[in-house]
Amino acid sequence: MVRDIKKAVVLVSGGLDSATALAIAQQQGFICYGLSVNYGQRHSAELSAAMRLCKQAGVALKVLHLDMRKIGGSALTDDIDVPEEQTSGIPVTYVPARNTIMLSLALAYAEVLKTGDIFIGVNAVDYSGYPDCRPEF
Repeated sequence: MVRDIKKAVVLVSGGLDSATALAIAQQQGFICYGLSVNYGQRHSAELSAAMRLCKQAGVALKVLHLDMRKIGGSALTDDIDVPEEQTSGIPVTYVPARNTIMLSLALAYAEVLKTGDIFIGVNAVDYSGYPDCRPEF
């Protein structure tokens, strides 16, 4: 009997959340297609970690380039100091709509792959200020 191949796009940042999402997708039997976004972040450690993670997991990784510095508003993309102490409200490290944009790109890739399965790892502990990490998101 021929079994249907299950494919999934996995958003991979290289951090613990996306590494866990990738491991879960693989454990569930999906053939995974990694997707990262170079959104103009001030550091490359995130993308380097995503590349290492996918290589170790045997997963192909696409890196898309989208310069969110042109939108601005975040210490991760702009010349804004990252506070050393916790602040109230949405932190300056929040990149406006980043997860929504990444999910849209993952959806486009999933359409090309003819799958409806997308995995994203977000940390609910971050919900204290990040709107796109809250359970309702």
